[in-house]
Amino acid sequence: MKRIAALLAWTALSALTVGPAVAADQEQQIGDQVYQELQQKGEIVPRASATAEYAVLDPIAKRIAAVADPQYAYPFHFIVVHEKQPNAFAVPGGNVYVTDSLLKFVQNQDELAGVLCHETSHDIHHDVVNNMKKDQTTGAIIGIVGVLTGIDRTGVGQLGENALYTLRTNGFSREVEHNADAKGAYTCAQAGFNPYGMIWLFENFEKSDTGGSMEALSDHPTDQHRIDDLRREFAADPGTFGRFSSDIATAAPLAKPAAPAARARARYCCAPKPAAHAATPRPTATPGVTIIEGQ
Repeated sequence: MKRIAALLAWTALSALTVGPAVAADQEQQIGDQVYQELQQKGEIVPRASATAEYAVLDPIAKRIAAVADPQYAYPFHFIVVHEKQPNAFAVPGGNVYVTDSLLKFVQNQDELAGVLCHETSHDIHHDVVNNMKKDQTTGAIIGIVGVLTGIDRTGVGQLGENALYTLRTNGFSREVEHNADAKGAYTCAQAGFNPYGMIWLFENFEKSDTGGSMEALSDHPTDQHRIDDLRREFAADPGTFGRFSSDIATAAPLAKPAAPAARARARYCCAPKPAAHAATPRPTATPGVTIIEGQ
């Protein structure tokens, strides 16, 4: 039922898709709506309540944003949200959401950087909007989605919640995930992080016996398949990746905000990121990285 609801959500979003002239505005709109939904649900963690988490996230996000920002219409913002499962997802418009559980799950800076680099790739490639355009149909589907997901609002106000629901329940295709992995690996290398961090994290999730995986480790390509693809990518471009070690013992240490999260229930969901309108406060906490903070 969740898969059906997710498909219908994509279709409903597609009905709101407009021409390329306003594509950027549409991404901003989706981002704004998703941010508002997360804020209303109380999932966005105020900076004052997550100083340890942001101390881990900010320095890594700053270096990644320096590489990714010039490749996207909006600057990237990295926001801590509260969820039980290790997760991160990027929403059209520039916001990358990182759960506090993920910050406890990763073992080093390179693993966390790998997740963030993968997520920024989805926005740079416009993966969410492109998927929406593939399934255009009538706006009547919005009502059906409302029934399946418990959303009773209608019109544009549903855009953010439908997008959020879809991003959390429906993975991207194998090709899309492969491209995001490859792009993310180059982003990590350019930002000075070890791209093998992506592989180490995938391996950790494989060992966690979750019955599922992070969405960046989407259930379309298997974790091992994506690990193999990354290894081939690294071997094919020694000029970029040859200077990095595959030994996790060489990873940059990460100051954990708390005890590691239990791996038995881990799941990573890489969804699109929300951007906020000018009306949404964007206090700058670390030079070069703007973080949208909850109220």
